[in-house]
Amino acid sequence: MPVSPNFIAYVLEQLAGLGALRSRRMFGGIGLYCDDLFFGLIDDDILYFKVDDSNREMYVSRGCQQFRPFPDDPNTVSMSYYRVPEDVIEDSDEARAWARKSIVIASAVAVAKSVKKTKKNKTANLKAKTSRRSSVTVKKGAKKKRTASPRSR
Repeated sequence: MPVSPNFIAYVLEQLAGLGALRSRRMFGGIGLYCDDLFFGLIDDDILYFKVDDSNREMYVSRGCQQFRPFPDDPNTVSMSYYRVPEDVIEDSDEARAWARKSIVIASAVAVAKSVKKTKKNKTANLKAKTSRRSSVTVKKGAKKKRTASPRSR
């Protein structure tokens, strides 16, 4: 079942005041962003928020289901997104409070990815510099001594 424009508008209205909110179509559903941080999604008119160990128990204790990206496969679930309870969505203050926790998680994930990418780039740059130094050393170094090949002996 597709996501209805009315449900998207309702969710965005309930979350108003969090920051720069926007929705974006993706893979048949809707991604929710706050200040460019991906913190939630909507699929089949069901709202899901990003979770980690810091807030997962809030969802589990309420009996919330994990997001299932492939409805045909009940064994494939997303550990990172859980369904938001209906009563939370209906209470805009509560919905924003739950969303804020997911935004903090999304921010931490973005920072971790950025740090990982920076480390990866630094490692690649260091390898490139080392490689250039090696080739420069060969070019600028003393003439290579010629040794007789085993054939010419």
